[in-house]
Amino acid sequence: MSDSIASYLLTWYHQNKRILPWRDLGNPYAVWVSEIMLQQTRVDTVIAYFERWMDKFPTIESLADAGEQDVLNLWEGLGYYSRARNLHHAAKILVDEYDAQIPEDVKDLIKLPGIGPYTAAAISSMAFGHDAAAVDGNIRRVYARIFDIDIILGTKEAEKIFWDLAEKHLPKGEACDYNQALMDLGATICTPRNPCCEDCPINEFCKSYTLGNQEMRPVRKKKKQVSHHIHAAAVIVDAERGKVLLAQRPKKGLLGGMWEFLNGRVEGNPAEGLAGVIREGYQVQIHVGNPLCIIDHAYTHFKITEHAYVCTMLKSSQKENWRWVDLKELEDYPMGKIDREIAKRLQQSDV
Repeated sequence: MSDSIASYLLTWYHQNKRILPWRDLGNPYAVWVSEIMLQQTRVDTVIAYFERWMDKFPTIESLADAGEQDVLNLWEGLGYYSRARNLHHAAKILVDEYDAQIPEDVKDLIKLPGIGPYTAAAISSMAFGHDAAAVDGNIRRVYARIFDIDIILGTKEAEKIFWDLAEKHLPKGEACDYNQALMDLGATICTPRNPCCEDCPINEFCKSYTLGNQEMRPVRKKKKQVSHHIHAAAVIVDAERGKVLLAQRPKKGLLGGMWEFLNGRVEGNPAEGLAGVIREGYQVQIHVGNPLCIIDHAYTHFKITEHAYVCTMLKSSQKENWRWVDLKELEDYPMGKIDREIAKRLQQSDV
C-alpha cells in the first residue's frame, strides 16, 4: 500500500504540480525564505512578497548585511514579524558560522532561529534531496483522511502518529517530490472544506473517503471564543512642522520592532479614555481633538477595534524609542496593519 500511495501520488504530482517561483531553482536560500514565509500564510499571498524579497535580498550575504528596519519594511503586511527577525538573525549566523551556506542536515538546520522540525525537513528534502519526512498542516490533513485518524490535532499522540506515518510512507530517493506532492494535494484537492475526493489520485486508499467522513477529519479542538478589545490611538501632530509622533515597539513580543501611534486599551467611550491611557502608558499629556478613523483588525487570538484621534501634545519629554516623522516619510517606517491604515488615513486627511 505504501508503494502504491507514493507511486500514484508522484504520477499525479508530475502532471499537476503548482508552478511556484521558489520551485525548481536549485537555490536552497529561496527554499528557506519561501518556507518561512509560508508559515501561517497562504501561498497566493506569499508569492508577491517572495519575489520582492528576492529582488531586495537575493543572497544570504545581502540579507545579513541589511538593517532590521529594511527587513521589517519589506515584510510588512505578512504578519508574524518574528519570522522576519528570525530570518535576519539566521542569515547573520550562516555568514559567521557556515560560510554563508545553508546546512543540509535536519539536525543542523533545526538549530537556526525560526526553523522547527517541519521546516528543517522541508529544506533538507526540497533543497538538497535528502530523505527527510515532513509534516505540515496540509500533510496532517491528508494523512488524517487516508488513515482515518480520529485523534485531536495538536496532541502528542497525534503528532507521533503523523510523523510515524510520514517516515513509513516516504519513498526513498524521492522525498523532494513526495513531500511537495502531499502539500499540493492538501492545498488543491484534499482541502479543509469540500474536498474534491473524486479527483484525488489516491482516493482508493483513503479510509475516510470509503467511510464518507472526510469533513470530520482531521479532528480539531473546539475553538475558544475570541476576545474583542477596544483601543484608542493618539495621532499626535505638530502642524507647524508637518510631523507626527511615532513610537517603536519593544523588540520582543507582538509586532516587535515595528512603529506605531501612541495607543492603549480603553473602557467605555474611547475619546474620553484616550488621554488617560496615554498619560499612564507613555507619561504624555495630550489634548484629544477630532476623530480620524476607526480600524478593525483580527489577530490570531483576539480582535481589536481601534479609534484614532488627531491630538496635540501638551507636555512630555522625548524618549529614545520615539520619532517625529514627516507625513511624507511614514512609508519608510514598518508598521502593523492597524497603524499602516491610520497612517494612510492621516496622509489623505487635511490635518
